[in-house]
Amino acid sequence: MTEPEMDQLFDGYYSGRRVFVTGHTGFKGSWLTQWLLLLGAEVSGYSISVPTQPSLYESLGLSGQIQDVRGDVRRSQDIQTAMDKAAPEVIIHMAAQALVLRSYADPLTTFETNVMGTANVLEAARHCPSVRSVVIVTTDKCYANNEWQYGCREADALGGHDPYSASKAAAEMVVASYRSSFFDAGDTVGKRTGIASVRSGNVIGGGDWAANRLVPDCMRALTEGNPIVVRNPGSVRPWQHVLEPLAGYLWLGALLARDPATYGGAWNFGPDPESAVSVEQLVSMVCQAWGGAARFETATSAQALSEADILRLDCTKARSQLGWRPVYDVSEAVRQTVMWYRSTMENAGQAVPLTVRSIGDYARAARARGVSWAAMEGGGRE
Repeated sequence: MTEPEMDQLFDGYYSGRRVFVTGHTGFKGSWLTQWLLLLGAEVSGYSISVPTQPSLYESLGLSGQIQDVRGDVRRSQDIQTAMDKAAPEVIIHMAAQALVLRSYADPLTTFETNVMGTANVLEAARHCPSVRSVVIVTTDKCYANNEWQYGCREADALGGHDPYSASKAAAEMVVASYRSSFFDAGDTVGKRTGIASVRSGNVIGGGDWAANRLVPDCMRALTEGNPIVVRNPGSVRPWQHVLEPLAGYLWLGALLARDPATYGGAWNFGPDPESAVSVEQLVSMVCQAWGGAARFETATSAQALSEADILRLDCTKARSQLGWRPVYDVSEAVRQTVMWYRSTMENAGQAVPLTVRSIGDYARAARARGVSWAAMEGGGRE
């Protein structure tokens, strides 16, 4: 896919747009930032630090291509200052404490970051005249999960047993409150700002090096010749490639700016039902793609903490109202992920061209499936 074709994705909306991304130095944030740059956006990033070593953000050399601001979403004045300086049209809020095990070890920081951090972003957006749309990223774990065989829907009850899930459910309530209290009616000068929250499945993809996350743990174990330690091998999760929800966030951000009343609210972006497989199945698929036999051990009770056995998402709303749908099944998501790790481990210089090519390949596959955001009709600017 050529550059002119790339900037026509999402109906050409992001070409020349100012986009403010929190958590841009993380795994998902790095993929999103790279994609926005390919779309022709002017990106400002706000993040407390580079969260891992190795780091996808550093491998892609993104800091020199954007306005890179170090700051904590828990500091309301700092984020207001950064947002005012950036004067964004679109905000995508991804900064979070995103690990379940860490939430047990440090629940206060988890709640402060995920709940008050979200409130601070929305408060800053409320006082920033340039903002047209805000996409708040939460998680599929925000639901009061009764472990039904069918997927959770956007109207289902919120909840959470562990501090991470509970903090994200609370963040969803903050989003709903701000939207109804401050944004739905517009301000005194008729400012139109769309506010939405997004809930994705368990994301996999190249460049994730977080601790206590399944695919990075697999990569470390396979390269070192160690068994893969898993907490709950029978747990079923909605696995999806990282580009799937990012495409949803970007498309929703564009639609929100044009029609806040229609597209405001909560949205699920998850895989097809057959891509919800167990941890054990996913480990076997990763090992097969790597080229070795699956060898894993179950974590001891001291390591394993309470997590839901079954988690599925119903994405009917996004399919019917946004024209969004998954492009890759779980097998292709695993193949793409393992290929990225293998290629960059053999040659670190492949990180940039491989990531750019992966985005182009995904967009081509989406276009072949007739997905709305990949139609490249043009005329996206108002």
